[in-house]
Amino acid sequence: MSNVDSGPKNDSDSEKKTEAARDTPSGEIDVPKTELFDAKAILWTFGKCLTTLLPVYLAGYYRMSTSLVVFGMMVYAGWKHTREAKEARLKSAIQLVNDEQEYISSKSFRSRRDLPSWVNFPDVEKVEWLNKVIQQAWPFIGQYLEKLLTETIAPSIRGSSTHLQTLSFTKVDFGGKPMKVVGVKAHTENDKGQILLDVYISYVGDVEINVEVKRYFCKAGVKGIQLHGMMRVILEPLIGDVPIVGAVTMFFIQRPKLTINWTGLTNLLDIPGLNVMSDTMIMDAIASFLVLPNRLTVPLVADLQVAQLRCPLPRGVVRIHLVEADGLASKDGVMAGMSDPYATLRVGPQTFKSRHLDNTLNPKWGEIYEVIVHEVPGQELEVEVFDKDPDHDDFLGRTKLDLGIVKKSKIVDEWFTLKDTPTGRVHLRLEWLMLEAGTERLEEVLKRNESVVSKTAKPPSAAILAVYLDKAEALPMKKGNKDPNPIVQISVQDVTRDSRICWNTVNPQWEDAFTFFIRDPSKQDINVQVKDNDRVQVLGSLSIPVSRLLSCQDLNMDEWFNLENSGPESRIHINTVLRVLWLDEAAATASLLSSDPFSKSSASRPQKTTPHSSFASEGMLRIHLVEGQNLVAKDNLMGGMVKGKSDPYVKIQVGGETFKSHVIKENLNPTWNEMYEVVLPSRSTSDVLVEVFDKDVDKDDFLGRVKISLQEIIGSQLTDEWFSLNDVKRGRVHMILEWLPAVARHDRLQKALGLQSEHSYLNKSVPSAALFFVLLERAHDLPLKKSGKEPKPAAELVLGDITHKTKVCERSMSPEWSEAFHFLVHNPTDEILIIKLSSAFEQPLGSVVLPIRELLSKPDLLMDQWLSVDGAGPDSQILLRAQLKILDSSLDTSVLRRKKAVVEEERPAVEQHKEKAPVTVEHSQAAVSKESEKKTLPTKGVSQLAASTLPRPMSLPQEPQKQTDAQDIDDHHTPSLPKTQPATEDLSKVPDSTTNEGGYMEPIKTFGSAHEEQKPEEQSHKSVSPSAPAEESKVSSSTELRPQKTSHDPSFGNKGVLRIHLLEAQDLVAKDNLMGGMVKGKSDPYVKIHIGDTTFKSHVIKENLNPTWNEMYEMLLTPDNNLDVKFEVYDKDFESDDFLGRFKLKLGHIISSKYNDEWFTLNDIKHGRVHLVLEWLPTSTQRDRLDQVMQMQSSQTYQNKSVPSAALLFIYLERAHDLPLKKSGKEPKAAAELILGGTTYKTKVCDRSSSPHWNEAFDFLVHDPKKDILVIKLSSAWDQPMGSLVLPIRELLSKPDLLLDQWFGLDGALPKSQILLKAQLKILDSKMAALVAMGSGPVLSNKQTATTGQIQISLSFQKKLTVVIHACRGLVTSSKDSLDTYVSLILLPDKSKATKRKTTVKKKNLNPEFNERFEFDMSVEDARRRELSVCVKNASSSFMNRDKDVIGQVQIDLGHVDLVSGVTEWFDLKEEQN
Repeated sequence: MSNVDSGPKNDSDSEKKTEAARDTPSGEIDVPKTELFDAKAILWTFGKCLTTLLPVYLAGYYRMSTSLVVFGMMVYAGWKHTREAKEARLKSAIQLVNDEQEYISSKSFRSRRDLPSWVNFPDVEKVEWLNKVIQQAWPFIGQYLEKLLTETIAPSIRGSSTHLQTLSFTKVDFGGKPMKVVGVKAHTENDKGQILLDVYISYVGDVEINVEVKRYFCKAGVKGIQLHGMMRVILEPLIGDVPIVGAVTMFFIQRPKLTINWTGLTNLLDIPGLNVMSDTMIMDAIASFLVLPNRLTVPLVADLQVAQLRCPLPRGVVRIHLVEADGLASKDGVMAGMSDPYATLRVGPQTFKSRHLDNTLNPKWGEIYEVIVHEVPGQELEVEVFDKDPDHDDFLGRTKLDLGIVKKSKIVDEWFTLKDTPTGRVHLRLEWLMLEAGTERLEEVLKRNESVVSKTAKPPSAAILAVYLDKAEALPMKKGNKDPNPIVQISVQDVTRDSRICWNTVNPQWEDAFTFFIRDPSKQDINVQVKDNDRVQVLGSLSIPVSRLLSCQDLNMDEWFNLENSGPESRIHINTVLRVLWLDEAAATASLLSSDPFSKSSASRPQKTTPHSSFASEGMLRIHLVEGQNLVAKDNLMGGMVKGKSDPYVKIQVGGETFKSHVIKENLNPTWNEMYEVVLPSRSTSDVLVEVFDKDVDKDDFLGRVKISLQEIIGSQLTDEWFSLNDVKRGRVHMILEWLPAVARHDRLQKALGLQSEHSYLNKSVPSAALFFVLLERAHDLPLKKSGKEPKPAAELVLGDITHKTKVCERSMSPEWSEAFHFLVHNPTDEILIIKLSSAFEQPLGSVVLPIRELLSKPDLLMDQWLSVDGAGPDSQILLRAQLKILDSSLDTSVLRRKKAVVEEERPAVEQHKEKAPVTVEHSQAAVSKESEKKTLPTKGVSQLAASTLPRPMSLPQEPQKQTDAQDIDDHHTPSLPKTQPATEDLSKVPDSTTNEGGYMEPIKTFGSAHEEQKPEEQSHKSVSPSAPAEESKVSSSTELRPQKTSHDPSFGNKGVLRIHLLEAQDLVAKDNLMGGMVKGKSDPYVKIHIGDTTFKSHVIKENLNPTWNEMYEMLLTPDNNLDVKFEVYDKDFESDDFLGRFKLKLGHIISSKYNDEWFTLNDIKHGRVHLVLEWLPTSTQRDRLDQVMQMQSSQTYQNKSVPSAALLFIYLERAHDLPLKKSGKEPKAAAELILGGTTYKTKVCDRSSSPHWNEAFDFLVHDPKKDILVIKLSSAWDQPMGSLVLPIRELLSKPDLLLDQWFGLDGALPKSQILLKAQLKILDSKMAALVAMGSGPVLSNKQTATTGQIQISLSFQKKLTVVIHACRGLVTSSKDSLDTYVSLILLPDKSKATKRKTTVKKKNLNPEFNERFEFDMSVEDARRRELSVCVKNASSSFMNRDKDVIGQVQIDLGHVDLVSGVTEWFDLKEEQN
C-alpha cells in the first residue's frame, strides 16, 4: 500500500527510491520506519527494567526457590509476546483501513487498465442522474398523487358501492423517500416509430395514507409500501413536433414484488361488500392491475387514439399443444406408486387448467389452448403440474419458456424437464400464429383447423377480434330522470367482457379495448349492450356480424352505430379490427421433419457462441535461459581480502508471471539451461524483466538486471544473444527469446512435436506444441440440487495439471458464464479436457470429457457447438467454443541436430582457469506461478548436465548398448527423449566437452553461435564415469519388450446378474393385536433377502397384511448352483421384530429357469405368501440388445428408486509402465483406484517400482453405457497422485465384441507412462425387458382403493353455480349398526367459509335421501376453474375416531362438466386416500 502513487513527485526523490529498490531482490520499495528518541522514553524504559529485576532481588533476599522466579518470568514473557502481537495486528488493521480508499482507487485504476479485451459489460445502464431528478421532484410528485387520490380515485370508490359512500382520505403523505431507478435497458430491435425501455425500479417508501368510512366507524390505512420489479416504458407515437413523444405507456410484464404495510385492515374488511376479501386478494388485485394486459397510458398531445395505445393489437397468438408428460413423481402414497396429474398453464393473467388423469405417471392430455401475446421478449409461459388430491394437490414440478423464443422459431416442439422436482418432463408443442390483415389465407386456416384434434371443448380459432370501445352519445336517462352510470357488455359467442363504469353521464367516454378469439368469422356476431351499473336497466343494444369486417379494407371497421332499444339519437362509437391467425407452413414443415433432439432444442437456444474478436488471438513467448558469464562475486572471504564466488539464480517477470531458476552454487559463470513459456496478447506492451541475484542465508544480493522490450521480440520472432546486466559493474546473461504465433494449421503439428524431441532442460520443461482456447458460454437444463433448489452453477476446467475455474452464477438451471480460458498443450493426440460442473463447487452436476484429438479433424481446428453433460439430466448441455492453434516455431530442426556449440569457446580463458571447484545444484523452494513447467530435479554433477543439455539426434544406433558410462541418466531425468529411442544412451557418441583443470567437464550448450561439427573419431574416446548399477542399462521404453495384450484369464467376464423384483405379499399373520389378543390387529411387514454375505432390506409397510413393496435389487454373482437365496419376512416393532415366515431358493434353480414370476408360500408360519419376480440375466456382446434394455429403464419405476442395469463392465488391470518417481526421487508404491458412478474399487499397493504388476479383475454394473465414464486414478500408496485415465464406456460400443485390450496413456504423468488393461462391456439380456416392450410384465394383485357406495348429484349454472345433493346408496360400513350420515361440499382450491356447505344429518340409514340445494355466487368462468370435493361422512363417529368419519368421497372437475345445460349423475364414492 505504501507504493501507491499519490501524485507527482520530484525526479530526484524518485531516483533515490529507485536506487533503494535495487538493493532488494524483488524490487519492492521498503516502507520507512520512524523512531522517536527522547529523555522521557529512556527514563520510562529504565524504570521498567528496575521493576523487572525487583522480583529477582526479593527472591534472593527471602531465599525463595529460583524455579518460581523463572516460572514467573516465563509467564510474563509469554504475556508480553502475546500483547505485542495483538497490538501489531491492530496497527496493521488500522493502517489498512486508513489506506483502503486510496488502495482501492489505485487498484481499480490498474484493473480497468489491465482488463482483458473480451470482457463485456451488461446492457443495463445506471441512471444516477435520473434518481437525482426524481429526488428533487418527489415532493411535487407527491402533491400530484395526493390530488389524484382525493379528486379522482375517491369519487370512483364512493360511487362503486353504497357501502362506501362515506369513504374519504383523511391523510395523504407520500413521505420523503423517492422511488429509485436501479437501471435502464434500451431496446434497439423494436419498431422505428417507438422507443422501448425496460426500467428496473425499487421503491421502499415511507408512505402514510389514512382512509375513513364514517358510516361504519372504520379507520384504516397504509404505512409503508415496497415495490420492486421491471417496468416497460413505451414512448409512442414519435411525432415531428414538440414534445416529440405523443404518449407514454407503462406496464409490468411480470408481476412485481409488492409489499404493503396495512394499518387497521381487519376493520376495513368487516365492511359489507369487502368481507369476502382477504389481504392476499387485495394485494393480488393491486399487483395484477399493474401487469399486462393492463397498461397505464398518459397522452402528451391531443387527439390521440388512447384506447389503441392502452390496448394495441397483440404481437401474436401462441397455440399451446399440451401433449403429454413422462416420468412424473409418485405422490399417491408409497403403496400405490402413482399420481393423478393435471397441468396449469399461465401467461400473465391468462390461466388454463387441463383435465386430470387417474393413476398414471405418464399422462397423455392432447389438449390445445390459445394465448394472446402482448410483449415479446418478456412474456413467459409457465406450466405447473400437480397431483390431484381430495384435500391439497401435490406439486409435481414446473417449467418456464420465454415466448420470444416461440416467435423467433415459429414452432417449438420438445420435451421440457420439470424443475423443483427430482423427476419428470412435459411435452409441449408451441406454434406462433401471425396476425394477417387479409382474408387470402382464411379458407386455408379453416380447413387446417378442421384437422386439428384436441380433447378440450374449444376448437382452434381462425382469427382474433379486437374491439375498441370509444364513447357514446345521448344515452337515455335512467328511472327517476337521473343520469345513468353506463357500462358496456360486449359478447362474442359464450365470452362476455365488461367495460369500466362512467359515472353520472349520458355521454360516456370509456376508451376501453377487448380481444376475442373467433372460430369462424362468417358465423359469429358481436353483441353490444349498454346498461346502467346495476346491470338491470338496458340503455341500448347493438348486434354486428363479424362477417361485415371481411369486406372492409385491412379488416378494420371504425364507425358510429345507432343503438337499438334506446333514445332516438343514442349512438355509440366502436372500432373493430379482425386479424386472421396464420401459421407459417414452411417453418412448421421444417420443424416437423427434424427428429434430432438437439435440433428441436435449438429453436430455443443459440446454436453458436458469440466470442469477442480477441478470442484465440494470443501467442506464446518461449524463454530459454542458457547461461551467465563474469558475474559479480558477492560471497567474499576474510572480510573481502579474498575474492569468493556467488550462488546465482535468475528471476524473470513478464505479463504478470514470475519464473525463478534454480540456484547454481559457487559459480560466476553458471549454466542454467532452463525453459519457460508464457501466453501473451500479441499487442501486449509489457517488457521482459530479467534480474539476477546471489542466494544468501538472510538477504539475497543483487547481481544486475536487464529489461527487454516484448514488441522487439515479437518483431524479430527469434532473439539469440548475450544481454549485459545493468546497475552492476559487470556480467551478462545468454538467453534465447522466441515469439511463437499460433496458427490453425494441422500440417504444422509434426514440426512442433519434433521440437520436443530436440531439447531437454534442467527444469524438466517440455516445449508446448499448441495452444488450446476454450470459451465456455452457457449451459442448459442442468439438474436440480438434492434439496430440490436450482443450483448455483460453476465449472472447473482441467487439462493435465492445469485447472481454471469459472465464476459461480446465481441460482439457475441455464446459467451463462461467457468466460474464456487457454491451456498449453504438449501433445494434442493424447491430452483430454475435462469440464466438471457443480453447484458452487460443492455438489457435482455432471461433466464433459473432450479429447483434444477430436479438434484435429475439424475445419480450422475449431469446434463450436452444444455438448451433452455426462452424469446429469438427459437434456443437460453446455455451449462452448474450442479452438486448437499450433505453435509455429521459426527454428529449423535440421539445424538444431547439427548445432554443437561449446560454451567454453565463448568464455574468456581466465575464467576457465579460475573455476576449479565442482558445480552443485541447489533447489529453490520459492513459489513459482506455473509449478508444472518450472519444477527442478537434483543432478549429480556437470557430467549429467552436459548430457541433458545436448541436442538429441533422431537417428541413434539401435544396437544394444554395451557401455555403462551414463547409466545414471534414466528415463526420468530425460523426459524429452523421443519414444522410439532407448532410455539409456551411449555417451561415447556424445559430442566432445572440454575438461577443465579440476577434472570436471563443462556443460555443452544447445544454442549459441555456429561452430564446426566435431568428427566421429574425436568423439569416440570421450566417456563419463559410471554412477549407477549396471542393471539399469537393461531397462528400455521400447514397446517390443512389453506385451501388447493382457494375459488370458478364463474366469474373466463370466459373472451374471441376479435381479430380484419384490412385488407384494398376501394373507400375512397379524402380530399387532389389541386388548391382549381379543381384537385382531395388523402387522408392519418388511422383507430381508440374504445372498451369501450380502443382505437387502425392504422398507416397512404400516398396518397392512397385504403389503405392496414394488422394489428391485441386483447383485453380481459367479454362477453357483448350490448358493442359497434366503427370504425372511418380519413385523416391525419397537423392541424385537416379530417373525412372519421364511423360504429359500437355490441359485441353480433360478439360473435354469432364467425368469420366474411366482407366489412363494412362507414356511414356519401359519399362513402368508410373497410375490416375486426372479431373473437371472445372462450377458451378451450384441450391441442391438442395448436399446430394449434402456427402454425398460424409462418404463419401470420402483419404490426404492433403483434403476435396472443395462450392462456389465469387466476390467482386468494387469500392469503399468514408466510411472513417474515420487517427489523425493524414490520409486512409487503404485496403487490404482477405479471409479464408475458411485462404485469404487482399489487395487493392492505394490512394492516400490515404476512398472508395477497388479493382475486384478473388477466388475461394474452400468446403467447407461452411452453416458457412464470409468476413471482410474493412480497414486503412490494412496498419497501422491501419479496420473489418471478417463475411459468413456461409449468407446466400447464401437469395438468388436465390445472389447478393448491395449496400453493406455496416462494424463498428468510422464509422456511414456502407460497402463495395460482389458475392458469388456456385456449387455444384460433381460426377458422382462422383452415383456415390457410388448406391453406385458408383472401385475400387482393387491387392490389399492375400494368403492364405498354412490352419491347422486346435479350440477348446473343459472347466474349462480347450483349443486343439488339428491341421495346416497349402498354405503359401506364396518359397523353392525346403520350410520348417521351427512354430506360435506368444498369448492377447491379455496377452503374459506364461503366455499363450504353441508347437508343435514340422516339418522340410521345406509341409503339416505337429502334433496338439498346449494348455490355459490360466482361467474361461470370462475366455476369452470374449480373442483367440487364431495365427502359423505359419519356424524356418529366418536371423538377418538374422528379420523375415520369419512365414508367415501368424490372429486368433480367442473371444467369438464357442461354447467350451462346441467347434468345429474351417480358418482362412485372412494375410500379416503391418506
